[in-house]
Amino acid sequence: MFRAISRRFLNTPMNFKKNPTTDFQPVGELSQRQAEKQVRALREGINYHDLRYYVQDDPEIADSVYDRLFQRLQDLENAFPDLKAPDSPTQRVGAEPVPTLEKVEHRAPLQSLQATLEATAVQRFMKNAREKAGKNTINFVVEPKFDGLSVEVVYDSGRFRYGATRGNGNTGEDISHNLKTIRTLPLTLQHRNKAPDTLSVRGEVFIPKQGFTTLNRQRVEYGEEPFANPRNAAAGLMRQYQSRRVAGKPLCIIFYEILAMDEEMPATHQQVLTQLGDWGLKTSPLNKTATTFKDVEHFHRRLNEERDDLDFEIDGIVIKVDDHALRDTLGSRNRSPRWAQAWKFEPRHEITKIQDITVQVGRTGILTPVALLQPVDVGGVTVSRATLHNEHEVHEKDVRVGDYVRVIRAGDVIPEVEERIKKPGRKRCAPFKMPHRCPVCSAKVARDGAYHVCTAGLSCEAQLSGRIKHYASRNAMDIDHLGEKAAEQLVTRELVADIADLYTLKEEDLRQLQGFAERSAAQLRNAIHAAKNPRLDHFLYALGIPHVGRRAAQLLAGEFRTLKRLAHAPLKKIEGISGIGSETASATKNFFADKRNRDVLERLRKMGIHVQPMPKKHGSLSME
Repeated sequence: MFRAISRRFLNTPMNFKKNPTTDFQPVGELSQRQAEKQVRALREGINYHDLRYYVQDDPEIADSVYDRLFQRLQDLENAFPDLKAPDSPTQRVGAEPVPTLEKVEHRAPLQSLQATLEATAVQRFMKNAREKAGKNTINFVVEPKFDGLSVEVVYDSGRFRYGATRGNGNTGEDISHNLKTIRTLPLTLQHRNKAPDTLSVRGEVFIPKQGFTTLNRQRVEYGEEPFANPRNAAAGLMRQYQSRRVAGKPLCIIFYEILAMDEEMPATHQQVLTQLGDWGLKTSPLNKTATTFKDVEHFHRRLNEERDDLDFEIDGIVIKVDDHALRDTLGSRNRSPRWAQAWKFEPRHEITKIQDITVQVGRTGILTPVALLQPVDVGGVTVSRATLHNEHEVHEKDVRVGDYVRVIRAGDVIPEVEERIKKPGRKRCAPFKMPHRCPVCSAKVARDGAYHVCTAGLSCEAQLSGRIKHYASRNAMDIDHLGEKAAEQLVTRELVADIADLYTLKEEDLRQLQGFAERSAAQLRNAIHAAKNPRLDHFLYALGIPHVGRRAAQLLAGEFRTLKRLAHAPLKKIEGISGIGSETASATKNFFADKRNRDVLERLRKMGIHVQPMPKKHGSLSME
């Protein structure tokens, strides 16, 4: 039986491009030779389907089939570790963290572009190029100016070797580990047997608008500051030390120049773009040729009109001389070529489009609707989000996803939507509704006056970093060295899932935090464990119960004296305390009634937290 199966699979053509089979022989029954043959064929097939899906936008197989091919390759590489290779598609999922971003010298300078907002400057540029050529008519190539992160990518014998940021133009930072996670970047060139031994190309890493909106929605829901614009987001992700934090993010890359190669360069830029496409390096489908200023002006005007509807941010167009010999004649300035000119669009001011309306969960669980905007300049600051305060305000201003709105900076600081700009004839989306479940933890959302509140309390991850910071503050548990940045990192690195996890942290965990070395990690761990005997009023304030500030915490602690008595107190008893309103009483009762909160409190007890009873009342309570 085994021999029959082995023979059948040996005789099966190893081609996973057209109508690929997923009827695989068990991995344990494969010889080294069979596994090697199948791994090679799977990589070739997966690379082909990556090209069809991510570069050519024309997939040939269902996602489920692709997933099975990918899983099979992972299984084979795990079973036969010596078959793993740096250019395997499985390497996109994220490698081990790098200790630092090493400096890399570029194969050729990555120059910046001279930019203008004036049509007359573009006319002068084109006239100068024609005069240098000694011709009345020459060819230009016009391209969208992507607002992303410029990078150099180097291939050796058709295989990805490394990639680097632009840096100062001559030297950049090696970001190979993060670039490899981008699906539109081929790790092996198409027709690599025809590729030059060494090839250096220039591209732009960017995040599509929809992906940017999704990223910012996630950050806002978790109470984090959103990225100002897609370029900042792309740059921030590319400079991460841990590629696992980058893998799966909606990053793309577009290529537009050959910087260097050990073969003769194509004669024209149009030929360069064609050659890049043949290698499987994605180029912009919007690229056009032009001969007159009228052609260029039309391209500029059309893209400016369409930019809001494109799925990526552009801030202008780039006009390039097509002929490479003429480029050599024109030469370069100190930092920019004379054969290319950027014609930028006027920046958006104050009026912009709502890409999405999401909900931010604050430290106390209050849900706040937030408008995610196409980045817009407001008083010299790029704004990509604006608060809508509460559901009533959203309905009062009648703003919806897809609407154009005027944005102001309230008090010259906090961006907010001032009004909707009516666009007659434009079909509008459905009105916004607050969710019935927390967008982060799925707990039930309760109405509290004008606000909506997540009922999960201490177990809601979105509230966690703010709660940790509050828990550690001077008037609460008074834990030194545990500030906002440390709290955020503890959550984002998944070291802490609730406040009880603080007491399980080891020094090696804390050394992972940016800015923490051996000594500071030890200091923080010691400070956490030193805060195990809080007085009841400080502990109540530290828990961050809605409406329970320092004064209310002291009143509650003074009346009930122990945590157990307060936790089991009836609502009427709490409401009867002078100075405690009905909202505070209800919030306190609901907090202790929630099983998730009780579970966290029990874990804290098991970690050694001994809440000290309040002393008997002697006169009025002090705020200290």
